[in-house]
Amino acid sequence: MVEWTDAERSAITGLWGKISVDEIGPQAISRLLIVAPWTQRHFASFGNLSSPAAIIGNPKVAAHGKTVMGGLERAVKNLDNIKAAYAQLSVMHSEKLHVDPDNFRILADCVTVCVAMKFGPSVFTADVQEAWQKFLAVVASALGRQYH
Repeated sequence: MVEWTDAERSAITGLWGKISVDEIGPQAISRLLIVAPWTQRHFASFGNLSSPAAIIGNPKVAAHGKTVMGGLERAVKNLDNIKAAYAQLSVMHSEKLHVDPDNFRILADCVTVCVAMKFGPSVFTADVQEAWQKFLAVVASALGRQYH
């Protein structure tokens, strides 16, 4: 189980309260598909992913980004037991979708980049970044738990 300080809890929930799922989700998934093109194989049913412009303009990509951010909201609401909150998602991504668990870490990086670009250094301070990256590392670990 992960131990969260009061400052980390505050940073995570405070930042989450500022994030627009409708904005950051599509940006993060688009960025993932562009910077890690091998991840596109999991999204063949999404249609045209042939260029950055096609990915950014793809409504199925945007919708999945919102879904992913909804999953992050589940983690924010279950900080004390993220592994249990993500147990079914871990099984699905492992056994049904066969997603390489390293992709969760890459997506976490993409989410972090998008959040940092949106809020800048006055909101996304080093202390907030430290807590946020710890949070996303726990989420990525929980998603990859079924693989261990």
